Amino acid sequence: MADGLPIRLNEHAQRRDLAGEVHARPYELLSAPVRASQLAMVHADPADERAHLARLLASHGAEPPGDGAGYFIRDLGGFRLRWERHSEFSTYTVMRFDPSDGGFATTALDLIPADWLESMPGEAMTAVHVLVARELPDDLGPLFDGNSLVGSKVLWGAGEAWTDFRLHADGFSRVVLKDCGLTRGQTGRLVQRLLEIETYRMMALLAFPLARQSAPEIARIDRELAGIVSQLADPKVEQNDRDLLEHLTRLAAEAERLDAATSFRLSAAKAYYAIVCRRIEELREERIPGLQTFAEFIDRRLGPAMKTCDSVSERQQLLATRVSRAGDLLRTRVDIALEEKNRDLLNSMNRRAELQLRLQETVEGLSVVAISYYLLGLIGYLAKGLKSVGLPVDYDLTGLIGLPVVAGAVWLGVHRLRKALNHKAE
Repeated sequence: MADGLPIRLNEHAQRRDLAGEVHARPYELLSAPVRASQLAMVHADPADERAHLARLLASHGAEPPGDGAGYFIRDLGGFRLRWERHSEFSTYTVMRFDPSDGGFATTALDLIPADWLESMPGEAMTAVHVLVARELPDDLGPLFDGNSLVGSKVLWGAGEAWTDFRLHADGFSRVVLKDCGLTRGQTGRLVQRLLEIETYRMMALLAFPLARQSAPEIARIDRELAGIVSQLADPKVEQNDRDLLEHLTRLAAEAERLDAATSFRLSAAKAYYAIVCRRIEELREERIPGLQTFAEFIDRRLGPAMKTCDSVSERQQLLATRVSRAGDLLRTRVDIALEEKNRDLLNSMNRRAELQLRLQETVEGLSVVAISYYLLGLIGYLAKGLKSVGLPVDYDLTGLIGLPVVAGAVWLGVHRLRKALNHKAE
Protein backbone atom coordinates (compact mmCIF):
# COMPACT_ATOMS: atom_id res chain seq x y z
CA MET A 1 0.00 0.00 0.00
CA ALA A 2 2.94 2.33 0.58
CA ASP A 3 3.73 2.52 -3.14
CA GLY A 4 0.05 2.98 -4.06
CA LEU A 5 -0.41 -0.51 -5.54
CA PRO A 6 -3.63 -2.37 -4.59
CA ILE A 7 -3.46 -5.45 -2.41
CA ARG A 8 -4.12 -8.62 -4.37
CA LEU A 9 -6.42 -10.66 -2.16
CA ASN A 10 -7.19 -14.33 -2.60
CA GLU A 11 -10.90 -13.77 -3.29
CA HIS A 12 -13.77 -16.19 -3.00
CA ALA A 13 -14.97 -17.32 -6.42
CA GLN A 14 -18.40 -15.72 -5.92
CA ARG A 15 -17.35 -12.54 -4.15
CA ARG A 16 -17.78 -10.22 -7.13
CA ASP A 17 -21.16 -11.69 -8.09
CA LEU A 18 -22.45 -11.45 -4.51
CA ALA A 19 -21.24 -7.88 -4.12
CA GLY A 20 -23.07 -6.90 -7.30
CA GLU A 21 -26.27 -8.73 -6.41
CA VAL A 22 -27.63 -5.83 -4.32
CA HIS A 23 -27.23 -3.59 -7.38
CA ALA A 24 -28.97 -5.99 -9.77
CA ARG A 25 -32.21 -4.81 -11.40
CA PRO A 26 -31.88 -1.13 -10.38
CA TYR A 27 -34.85 1.20 -10.65
CA GLU A 28 -35.06 3.64 -13.55
CA LEU A 29 -34.52 7.38 -13.30
CA LEU A 30 -37.74 8.72 -14.79
CA SER A 31 -39.53 12.02 -15.11
CA ALA A 32 -43.00 12.74 -16.43
CA PRO A 33 -44.31 12.23 -19.02
CA VAL A 34 -43.78 8.47 -19.10
CA ARG A 35 -45.85 5.68 -20.61
CA ALA A 36 -44.77 2.23 -19.54
CA SER A 37 -46.16 -1.20 -20.36
CA GLN A 38 -45.08 -4.41 -18.67
CA LEU A 39 -45.74 -8.05 -19.48
CA ALA A 40 -44.96 -10.77 -16.95
CA MET A 41 -44.59 -14.13 -18.69
CA VAL A 42 -44.51 -17.39 -16.76
CA HIS A 43 -41.24 -19.02 -17.63
CA ALA A 44 -40.34 -20.53 -20.93
CA ASP A 45 -36.97 -21.95 -21.94
CA PRO A 46 -34.28 -19.30 -21.20
CA ALA A 47 -32.75 -19.92 -24.62
CA ASP A 48 -36.11 -19.20 -26.27
CA GLU A 49 -36.48 -15.96 -24.31
CA ARG A 50 -33.02 -14.73 -25.29
CA ALA A 51 -33.55 -15.74 -28.91
CA HIS A 52 -36.85 -13.85 -28.95
CA LEU A 53 -35.18 -10.78 -27.45
CA ALA A 54 -32.36 -11.07 -29.95
CA ARG A 55 -34.81 -10.81 -32.87
CA LEU A 56 -36.24 -7.52 -31.60
CA LEU A 57 -32.82 -6.12 -30.71
CA ALA A 58 -31.38 -7.10 -34.08
CA SER A 59 -34.08 -5.11 -35.84
CA HIS A 60 -32.82 -2.04 -33.95
CA GLY A 61 -29.12 -2.83 -34.37
CA ALA A 62 -28.55 -3.70 -30.67
CA GLU A 63 -26.59 -6.56 -29.15
CA PRO A 64 -28.57 -9.31 -27.36
CA PRO A 65 -28.03 -10.15 -23.65
CA GLY A 66 -25.37 -12.70 -22.72
CA ASP A 67 -26.19 -16.36 -22.17
CA GLY A 68 -26.09 -16.08 -18.38
CA ALA A 69 -27.79 -12.69 -18.14
CA GLY A 70 -30.90 -12.32 -15.98
CA TYR A 71 -31.32 -8.58 -16.52
CA PHE A 72 -31.08 -6.41 -19.60
CA ILE A 73 -31.93 -2.78 -20.44
CA ARG A 74 -31.41 -0.90 -23.68
CA ASP A 75 -32.57 2.33 -25.29
CA LEU A 76 -33.83 1.50 -28.76
CA GLY A 77 -34.50 4.87 -30.33
CA GLY A 78 -38.02 5.94 -29.42
CA PHE A 79 -38.41 3.57 -26.45
CA ARG A 80 -36.52 1.78 -23.69
CA LEU A 81 -36.70 -2.01 -23.24
CA ARG A 82 -36.10 -3.66 -19.89
CA TRP A 83 -36.06 -7.45 -19.43
CA GLU A 84 -35.74 -9.29 -16.10
CA ARG A 85 -35.74 -13.01 -15.49
CA HIS A 86 -37.03 -14.11 -12.07
CA SER A 87 -37.38 -17.56 -10.53
CA GLU A 88 -40.84 -18.28 -12.01
CA PHE A 89 -41.46 -15.56 -14.54
CA SER A 90 -39.82 -12.97 -16.76
CA THR A 91 -40.90 -9.35 -17.17
CA TYR A 92 -40.68 -7.26 -20.32
CA THR A 93 -41.07 -3.51 -19.69
CA VAL A 94 -41.32 -0.98 -22.49
CA MET A 95 -41.10 2.76 -21.73
CA ARG A 96 -41.64 5.77 -23.97
CA PHE A 97 -41.10 9.38 -22.99
CA ASP A 98 -42.81 11.45 -25.67
CA PRO A 99 -45.84 13.62 -24.77
CA SER A 100 -49.15 11.75 -24.59
CA ASP A 101 -52.81 12.63 -24.89
CA GLY A 102 -53.23 12.00 -21.17
CA GLY A 103 -54.90 8.62 -21.61
CA PHE A 104 -54.35 5.04 -22.72
CA ALA A 105 -55.32 5.46 -26.36
CA THR A 106 -51.64 5.09 -27.23
CA THR A 107 -49.24 3.02 -25.15
CA ALA A 108 -45.58 2.08 -25.09
CA LEU A 109 -46.37 -1.26 -26.72
CA ASP A 110 -47.53 0.53 -29.85
CA LEU A 111 -43.82 0.88 -30.68
CA ILE A 112 -43.28 -2.90 -30.61
CA PRO A 113 -44.26 -5.08 -33.60
CA ALA A 114 -47.50 -6.93 -32.90
CA ASP A 115 -46.19 -10.23 -34.28
CA TRP A 116 -43.23 -10.06 -31.87
CA LEU A 117 -45.59 -9.54 -28.91
CA GLU A 118 -47.94 -12.33 -29.97
CA SER A 119 -45.08 -14.82 -30.34
CA MET A 120 -43.51 -14.15 -26.93
CA PRO A 121 -42.41 -17.40 -25.23
CA GLY A 122 -44.19 -18.38 -22.03
CA GLU A 123 -47.68 -17.55 -20.78
CA ALA A 124 -48.82 -14.05 -19.85
CA MET A 125 -49.61 -13.66 -16.16
CA THR A 126 -49.83 -9.87 -15.89
CA ALA A 127 -50.12 -7.09 -18.44
CA VAL A 128 -50.07 -3.49 -17.16
CA HIS A 129 -50.11 -0.02 -18.72
CA VAL A 130 -48.73 2.81 -16.57
CA LEU A 131 -49.23 6.50 -17.27
CA VAL A 132 -47.06 9.07 -15.49
CA ALA A 133 -48.05 12.72 -15.97
CA ARG A 134 -47.90 16.07 -14.21
CA GLU A 135 -51.32 17.21 -15.41
CA LEU A 136 -54.38 14.97 -15.29
CA PRO A 137 -58.11 15.62 -15.71
CA ASP A 138 -60.14 16.10 -12.58
CA ASP A 139 -62.32 13.12 -13.43
CA LEU A 140 -60.21 9.99 -13.88
CA GLY A 141 -63.23 7.75 -14.37
CA PRO A 142 -63.02 7.71 -18.20
CA LEU A 143 -59.40 6.50 -18.00
CA PHE A 144 -60.65 3.41 -16.13
CA ASP A 145 -63.90 2.90 -18.06
CA GLY A 146 -65.94 4.20 -15.13
CA ASN A 147 -64.76 1.52 -12.67
CA SER A 148 -64.41 2.26 -8.95
CA LEU A 149 -60.88 3.39 -8.15
CA VAL A 150 -58.28 2.61 -5.55
CA GLY A 151 -55.81 5.42 -4.91
CA SER A 152 -53.78 7.42 -2.47
CA LYS A 153 -51.18 10.11 -2.10
CA VAL A 154 -47.74 8.51 -2.13
CA LEU A 155 -44.31 9.44 -0.77
CA TRP A 156 -45.83 11.89 1.68
CA GLY A 157 -47.83 13.72 -0.98
CA ALA A 158 -45.12 14.02 -3.63
CA GLY A 159 -47.29 11.93 -5.95
CA GLU A 160 -50.73 10.42 -6.37
CA ALA A 161 -51.47 6.93 -7.70
CA TRP A 162 -54.69 5.33 -8.93
CA THR A 163 -55.77 1.96 -10.32
CA ASP A 164 -58.88 -0.19 -10.50
CA PHE A 165 -57.17 -3.63 -10.34
CA ARG A 166 -59.23 -4.74 -13.35
CA LEU A 167 -58.48 -6.11 -16.79
CA HIS A 168 -59.79 -3.83 -19.54
CA ALA A 169 -60.95 -4.66 -23.05
CA ASP A 170 -57.36 -4.91 -24.32
CA GLY A 171 -56.46 -7.43 -21.58
CA PHE A 172 -54.31 -4.93 -19.66
CA SER A 173 -54.76 -3.40 -16.24
CA ARG A 174 -54.12 0.32 -15.82
CA VAL A 175 -52.20 2.48 -13.34
CA VAL A 176 -52.00 6.28 -13.29
CA LEU A 177 -49.30 8.17 -11.39
CA LYS A 178 -49.44 11.93 -10.98
CA ASP A 179 -46.15 13.77 -10.44
CA CYS A 180 -46.72 16.41 -7.75
CA GLY A 181 -43.05 17.13 -7.17
CA LEU A 182 -41.34 13.76 -7.49
CA THR A 183 -37.64 13.45 -8.17
CA ARG A 184 -36.46 11.25 -11.01
CA GLY A 185 -35.41 8.55 -8.56
CA GLN A 186 -38.73 8.67 -6.72
CA THR A 187 -40.65 8.41 -9.99
CA GLY A 188 -38.61 5.40 -11.08
CA ARG A 189 -39.04 3.67 -7.73
CA LEU A 190 -42.78 4.33 -7.66
CA VAL A 191 -43.30 2.95 -11.15
CA GLN A 192 -41.30 -0.15 -10.25
CA ARG A 193 -43.22 -0.67 -7.00
CA LEU A 194 -46.61 -0.24 -8.64
CA LEU A 195 -45.71 -2.75 -11.32
CA GLU A 196 -44.37 -5.21 -8.74
CA ILE A 197 -47.56 -4.92 -6.67
CA GLU A 198 -49.61 -6.06 -9.65
CA THR A 199 -47.16 -8.78 -10.70
CA TYR A 200 -46.63 -10.32 -7.28
CA ARG A 201 -50.35 -10.00 -6.46
CA MET A 202 -51.18 -12.20 -9.42
CA MET A 203 -48.35 -14.64 -8.72
CA ALA A 204 -49.53 -14.97 -5.11
CA LEU A 205 -53.08 -15.69 -6.29
CA LEU A 206 -51.85 -18.66 -8.34
CA ALA A 207 -52.04 -20.70 -5.14
CA PHE A 208 -55.66 -19.80 -4.35
CA PRO A 209 -57.41 -22.16 -6.83
CA LEU A 210 -55.04 -24.94 -5.78
CA ALA A 211 -55.82 -24.29 -2.10
CA ARG A 212 -59.58 -24.43 -2.72
CA GLN A 213 -59.17 -27.62 -4.73
CA SER A 214 -57.05 -29.24 -1.99
CA ALA A 215 -59.29 -28.31 0.96
CA PRO A 216 -61.99 -31.00 0.35
CA GLU A 217 -59.34 -33.68 -0.13
CA ILE A 218 -57.63 -32.65 3.10
CA ALA A 219 -61.00 -32.81 4.89
CA ARG A 220 -61.66 -36.31 3.51
CA ILE A 221 -58.25 -37.63 4.62
CA ASP A 222 -58.77 -35.98 8.00
CA ARG A 223 -62.14 -37.71 8.47
CA GLU A 224 -60.72 -41.11 7.54
CA LEU A 225 -57.79 -40.57 9.88
CA ALA A 226 -60.17 -39.62 12.71
CA GLY A 227 -62.05 -42.89 12.12
CA ILE A 228 -58.84 -44.91 12.38
CA VAL A 229 -57.80 -43.13 15.58
CA SER A 230 -61.27 -43.72 17.07
CA GLN A 231 -60.95 -47.44 16.38
CA LEU A 232 -57.52 -47.49 17.96
CA ALA A 233 -58.81 -45.70 21.06
CA ASP A 234 -61.95 -47.84 21.56
CA PRO A 235 -61.12 -51.21 23.19
CA LYS A 236 -64.67 -52.48 22.53
CA VAL A 237 -64.24 -52.36 18.76
CA GLU A 238 -62.86 -55.50 17.18
CA GLN A 239 -59.94 -54.46 15.02
CA ASN A 240 -57.80 -55.99 12.35
CA ASP A 241 -54.44 -54.30 12.77
CA ARG A 242 -53.31 -55.37 9.33
CA ASP A 243 -56.32 -53.71 7.67
CA LEU A 244 -55.88 -50.58 9.79
CA LEU A 245 -52.20 -50.40 8.91
CA GLU A 246 -52.94 -50.75 5.20
CA HIS A 247 -55.60 -48.03 5.44
CA LEU A 248 -53.26 -45.74 7.35
CA THR A 249 -50.44 -46.36 4.87
CA ARG A 250 -52.74 -45.38 2.03
CA LEU A 251 -53.74 -42.18 3.84
CA ALA A 252 -50.08 -41.35 4.48
CA ALA A 253 -49.31 -41.80 0.78
CA GLU A 254 -52.24 -39.57 -0.20
CA ALA A 255 -51.17 -36.89 2.27
CA GLU A 256 -47.60 -36.97 0.95
CA ARG A 257 -48.84 -36.78 -2.64
CA LEU A 258 -51.03 -33.80 -1.81
CA ASP A 259 -48.21 -32.05 0.02
CA ALA A 260 -45.80 -32.64 -2.86
CA ALA A 261 -48.34 -31.21 -5.32
CA THR A 262 -49.10 -28.04 -3.33
CA SER A 263 -46.28 -27.20 -0.92
CA PHE A 264 -44.17 -25.24 -3.40
CA ARG A 265 -47.09 -23.20 -4.70
CA LEU A 266 -48.38 -22.40 -1.21
CA SER A 267 -44.92 -21.44 0.04
CA ALA A 268 -44.37 -19.25 -3.02
CA ALA A 269 -47.71 -17.51 -2.43
CA LYS A 270 -46.66 -16.64 1.11
CA ALA A 271 -43.40 -15.15 -0.15
CA TYR A 272 -45.12 -13.22 -2.96
CA TYR A 273 -47.74 -11.82 -0.60
CA ALA A 274 -45.01 -10.62 1.75
CA ILE A 275 -43.41 -8.76 -1.18
CA VAL A 276 -46.76 -7.17 -2.09
CA CYS A 277 -47.25 -5.95 1.49
CA ARG A 278 -43.70 -4.64 1.58
CA ARG A 279 -44.08 -2.74 -1.71
CA ILE A 280 -47.34 -1.17 -0.51
CA GLU A 281 -45.66 -0.12 2.72
CA GLU A 282 -42.91 1.54 0.66
CA LEU A 283 -45.53 3.70 -1.11
CA ARG A 284 -45.88 5.73 2.13
CA GLU A 285 -49.59 6.19 1.48
CA GLU A 286 -51.83 9.05 2.63
CA ARG A 287 -55.58 8.84 2.12
CA ILE A 288 -57.39 10.64 -0.67
CA PRO A 289 -60.91 11.34 0.66
CA GLY A 290 -63.47 8.95 -0.73
CA LEU A 291 -60.99 6.33 -2.02
CA GLN A 292 -59.66 3.07 -0.67
CA THR A 293 -55.90 3.03 -0.28
CA PHE A 294 -53.80 0.30 -1.90
CA ALA A 295 -53.17 -1.21 1.54
CA GLU A 296 -56.89 -1.35 2.38
CA PHE A 297 -57.84 -2.91 -0.95
CA ILE A 298 -55.12 -5.57 -0.80
CA ASP A 299 -55.91 -6.35 2.83
CA ARG A 300 -59.63 -6.78 2.14
CA ARG A 301 -59.44 -8.49 -1.25
CA LEU A 302 -56.13 -10.36 -1.36
CA GLY A 303 -55.70 -10.93 2.38
CA PRO A 304 -58.54 -13.47 2.79
CA ALA A 305 -57.29 -15.51 -0.17
CA MET A 306 -53.80 -15.62 1.32
CA LYS A 307 -55.22 -16.61 4.71
CA THR A 308 -57.02 -19.46 2.96
CA CYS A 309 -53.72 -20.57 1.42
CA ASP A 310 -51.99 -20.32 4.80
CA SER A 311 -54.79 -22.32 6.42
CA VAL A 312 -54.54 -25.08 3.81
CA SER A 313 -50.76 -25.18 4.21
CA GLU A 314 -51.04 -25.43 8.01
CA ARG A 315 -53.74 -28.12 7.74
CA GLN A 316 -51.52 -30.15 5.43
CA GLN A 317 -48.60 -29.95 7.84
CA LEU A 318 -50.85 -30.84 10.79
CA LEU A 319 -52.37 -33.70 8.80
CA ALA A 320 -48.95 -35.11 8.00
CA THR A 321 -48.02 -34.91 11.70
CA ARG A 322 -51.24 -36.64 12.78
CA VAL A 323 -50.84 -39.40 10.20
CA SER A 324 -47.30 -39.95 11.44
CA ARG A 325 -48.42 -40.09 15.09
CA ALA A 326 -51.25 -42.50 14.27
CA GLY A 327 -48.82 -44.67 12.33
CA ASP A 328 -46.42 -44.72 15.28
CA LEU A 329 -49.27 -45.63 17.63
CA LEU A 330 -50.49 -48.46 15.41
CA ARG A 331 -46.98 -49.77 14.82
CA THR A 332 -46.36 -49.72 18.57
CA ARG A 333 -49.52 -51.73 19.14
CA VAL A 334 -48.56 -54.19 16.42
CA ASP A 335 -45.09 -54.54 17.95
CA ILE A 336 -46.58 -55.18 21.39
CA ALA A 337 -48.95 -57.80 19.97
CA LEU A 338 -46.04 -59.42 18.15
CA GLU A 339 -43.96 -59.47 21.32
CA GLU A 340 -46.85 -61.10 23.17
CA LYS A 341 -47.13 -63.78 20.48
CA ASN A 342 -43.39 -64.34 20.64
CA ARG A 343 -43.61 -64.64 24.42
CA ASP A 344 -46.43 -67.18 24.17
CA LEU A 345 -44.47 -69.09 21.55
CA LEU A 346 -41.38 -69.17 23.77
CA ASN A 347 -43.48 -70.37 26.72
CA SER A 348 -44.96 -73.10 24.56
CA MET A 349 -41.49 -74.11 23.41
CA ASN A 350 -40.32 -74.22 27.03
CA ARG A 351 -43.21 -76.49 27.98
CA ARG A 352 -42.47 -78.77 25.05
CA ALA A 353 -38.81 -78.87 26.01
CA GLU A 354 -39.75 -79.87 29.57
CA LEU A 355 -42.03 -82.61 28.27
CA GLN A 356 -39.32 -83.85 25.94
CA LEU A 357 -36.85 -83.89 28.82
CA ARG A 358 -39.21 -85.91 30.97
CA LEU A 359 -39.94 -88.26 28.11
CA GLN A 360 -36.23 -88.60 27.49
CA GLU A 361 -35.62 -89.44 31.15
CA THR A 362 -38.43 -91.99 31.01
CA VAL A 363 -36.97 -93.54 27.88
CA GLU A 364 -33.54 -93.62 29.49
CA GLY A 365 -34.97 -95.43 32.51
CA LEU A 366 -36.69 -97.98 30.28
CA SER A 367 -33.48 -98.33 28.27
CA VAL A 368 -31.51 -99.09 31.44
CA VAL A 369 -34.08 -101.75 32.43
CA ALA A 370 -34.13 -103.34 28.97
CA ILE A 371 -30.35 -103.41 28.58
CA SER A 372 -29.90 -104.68 32.13
CA TYR A 373 -32.48 -107.39 31.46
CA TYR A 374 -30.66 -108.59 28.36
CA LEU A 375 -27.24 -108.46 30.07
CA LEU A 376 -28.53 -110.42 33.07
CA GLY A 377 -29.94 -112.97 30.64
CA LEU A 378 -26.52 -113.37 29.08
CA ILE A 379 -24.92 -113.69 32.51
CA GLY A 380 -27.54 -116.34 33.40
CA TYR A 381 -26.72 -118.32 30.27
CA LEU A 382 -23.05 -118.04 31.15
CA ALA A 383 -23.68 -119.27 34.73
CA LYS A 384 -25.69 -122.26 33.43
CA GLY A 385 -22.91 -123.15 31.01
CA LEU A 386 -20.25 -123.00 33.70
CA LYS A 387 -22.37 -125.12 36.01
CA SER A 388 -22.88 -127.73 33.29
CA VAL A 389 -19.13 -128.19 32.95
CA GLY A 390 -18.82 -128.93 36.65
CA LEU A 391 -18.00 -125.55 38.13
CA PRO A 392 -19.70 -124.77 41.39
CA VAL A 393 -21.74 -121.78 40.13
CA ASP A 394 -25.09 -120.93 41.70
CA TYR A 395 -27.40 -119.53 39.03
CA ASP A 396 -29.71 -117.63 41.39
CA LEU A 397 -26.84 -116.21 43.39
CA THR A 398 -25.14 -115.04 40.19
CA GLY A 399 -28.32 -113.20 39.15
CA LEU A 400 -28.68 -111.60 42.57
CA ILE A 401 -25.11 -110.35 42.60
CA GLY A 402 -25.08 -109.32 38.94
CA LEU A 403 -28.34 -107.30 39.02
CA PRO A 404 -27.12 -104.20 40.89
CA VAL A 405 -23.72 -104.34 39.19
CA VAL A 406 -25.18 -104.59 35.68
CA ALA A 407 -27.95 -102.07 36.34
CA GLY A 408 -25.47 -99.56 37.81
CA ALA A 409 -23.04 -100.00 34.96
CA VAL A 410 -25.75 -99.63 32.33
CA TRP A 411 -27.18 -96.52 34.00
CA LEU A 412 -23.73 -94.94 34.25
CA GLY A 413 -22.99 -95.70 30.61
CA VAL A 414 -26.28 -94.25 29.37
CA HIS A 415 -25.82 -91.16 31.54
CA ARG A 416 -22.32 -90.53 30.18
CA LEU A 417 -23.51 -91.06 26.61
CA ARG A 418 -26.32 -88.49 27.04
CA LYS A 419 -23.93 -86.02 28.61
CA ALA A 420 -21.48 -86.44 25.75
CA LEU A 421 -24.23 -85.93 23.16
CA ASN A 422 -25.55 -82.80 24.92
CA HIS A 423 -22.04 -81.36 25.13
CA LYS A 424 -21.51 -82.01 21.41
CA ALA A 425 -24.85 -80.36 20.55
CA GLU A 426 -23.91 -77.25 22.52
